[in-house]
Amino acid sequence: MADPAHPTPAGFHEGELAVQRQAGATRDAARLAGMLAPARLSGGVSRFLAERTFAAITAHDADGTLWISPLTGRPGFLRITSPTGLDARALPVQGDPLHHLPAPQPVGLIVVEFASRRRLRINGTLSAAGNDGLRIDAEQVYGNCPQYIQRRQLHATPAKTPHTEPVRHADTLADGDINLIRRSDTFLIGTTHPTRGNDASHRGGPPGFVRVENGRLWWPDYWGNNMFNTLGNLQADPASALLFCDFTTGRTLHLSGRATLEWTRPGVPGDDDRTGRRVHFTPSQLRAGRLLPLQADSVAAAPDNPPLTDQLTLQ
Repeated sequence: MADPAHPTPAGFHEGELAVQRQAGATRDAARLAGMLAPARLSGGVSRFLAERTFAAITAHDADGTLWISPLTGRPGFLRITSPTGLDARALPVQGDPLHHLPAPQPVGLIVVEFASRRRLRINGTLSAAGNDGLRIDAEQVYGNCPQYIQRRQLHATPAKTPHTEPVRHADTLADGDINLIRRSDTFLIGTTHPTRGNDASHRGGPPGFVRVENGRLWWPDYWGNNMFNTLGNLQADPASALLFCDFTTGRTLHLSGRATLEWTRPGVPGDDDRTGRRVHFTPSQLRAGRLLPLQADSVAAAPDNPPLTDQLTLQ
């Protein structure tokens, strides 16, 4: 029976509600429940999408494996066609695990402008996929705060840059993969829910905030909006996907596997933002290559990045 003193926030599913309760954030999350109202693509959303060159999409491949992949193009490649319709005039590149993206299926899209530290999430259904791009019917559209986004000015990779090296398929991390992860200040994470579909989200922090131990990854959860969309999905379904990008070389690392949320005592070593939460990820498949046709020559760290509280990444 519902507790009238703690009403159930409309729009949140059981996984999100469970994490909100354990984090003591039910009231804070309830104030944001309206963000999950039915989507409408208009106004500021339209203007934001019109100028973007980078997005990432969470979806299943033809074998049912979950991945998150970059979508890139010139400004205007993301075009609103109706109050709930979005066309992406781009596809994941050749060699990407989502290059042959089956439709229809649920998808999550995150659109990021690193230079201004802005991001927008769009969840819905991929209704069509063809040689000229993707059509997405949006069901949820909402922005996230600029926290933990490192400032970069992305531009297209020079045409003379070769991209002919093969994409490596494996099920365990190589030394080069580990080095990329440990140097990264940003990654994208894809999660899924049995009835609510897929989601794409951003994670950022100082280089080394993602730890690698014995072929597994873990990272501390940071303070955020208390909606717990990503952690709530993992509470319901541990299937997950990660995307690491080297923004100076265009190298990418796609990981697909399973993730679990661990609750710790706040402030233990590695609990960099003192939330008492960390996520453990076990990869089962990976793709490593040079699949990002964008690069940035410099980076400015987000001012809210918490410092590392252990030395694991320096060993």
